[in-house]
Amino acid sequence: MPHSSLSTDGDRNTDLAPEDLAPEDLERLTALLQTAHDVISTAVIGQQRVIDESLIALLAGGHMVLVGVPGLAKTRLVHTLGTVLGLTDKRVQFTPDLMPADILGSEVLEDGPDGRRSFRFLPGPVFCQLLMADEINRASPRTQSALLQAMQEGMVSIAGQTYPLPRPFHVLATQNPLEQEGTYPLPEAQLDRFLMQITIDYPDRAAERQMLLATTGIAEAAIQPVLTAADLLAAQQMVRRMPVGESVIEAILSVVRHGRPEDSPLPDIRTHVAWGPGPRASQALMLACRARALLQGRPAPSIDDVRALAAPILRHRMALTFAARAEGVHLDDVLTTLAAEAG
Repeated sequence: MPHSSLSTDGDRNTDLAPEDLAPEDLERLTALLQTAHDVISTAVIGQQRVIDESLIALLAGGHMVLVGVPGLAKTRLVHTLGTVLGLTDKRVQFTPDLMPADILGSEVLEDGPDGRRSFRFLPGPVFCQLLMADEINRASPRTQSALLQAMQEGMVSIAGQTYPLPRPFHVLATQNPLEQEGTYPLPEAQLDRFLMQITIDYPDRAAERQMLLATTGIAEAAIQPVLTAADLLAAQQMVRRMPVGESVIEAILSVVRHGRPEDSPLPDIRTHVAWGPGPRASQALMLACRARALLQGRPAPSIDDVRALAAPILRHRMALTFAARAEGVHLDDVLTTLAAEAG
């Protein structure tokens, strides 16, 4: 499928002020993103919210974790995103016996032509633009933590040497619910590295019917690239240059800070929440709101964006107390209360 390339002059784009955003660039990028959204929707049927939030996470330059029971097209969504966005992708199936070196790579001792031995680094699957960490919570916490530096700094350190990762670099992890057997909770430090936690629910009857007809025939339609890696980098730069109004900034601060039990004026938060979101949540929410505005063709985010994205941004950055869980309190109810704090 043909696509229009966007300017990717990193130095020039970085120096632009928010008011220098060209309307024609915004329109061209919005059209590309809408085409990408439509193509993804043909492969992942009945999950419009999930597709929207996934594109928002990538436009914001972040990582995401998809949570849902098996069979809800989590793996298919990640593979389709990689193809449509034109990114080099690799897949790692996380299992209990997976080791950090299986993800990052390792050094091997080799004999040279002159008979001397030396170490050579063999890059692991993390050296790609889109890493699919399939069923990430089936690996041990030690292996899960191997992704921390890669996700935060875009590089890995092996045997005292630092190796940069390709740009853009995104980790798209899939996860089964923790109540299922054979899973390990992700460490809080790693969870905080994910910009968003996106939940995938069962499709409705009409969508499931459409899915049956589209996926059980002799052949399925091939998915073609719509964007390139350069287009995605240009879009991420545009997101960071997008202006944000004072009312939106205050709404973000209210939502995040009111989620902290020690600072919250809300009785339910003080009673039911064990720990709340840190400053990285505010940063993530700001970027995600800008990305949602860009995806919808708007030049600036609104308070509606804050309300819509509060749950996926905060869901993995908060925890209920034991007493609240015993009383049957659900985190989604708490998140609904917080989203209303946006005004």
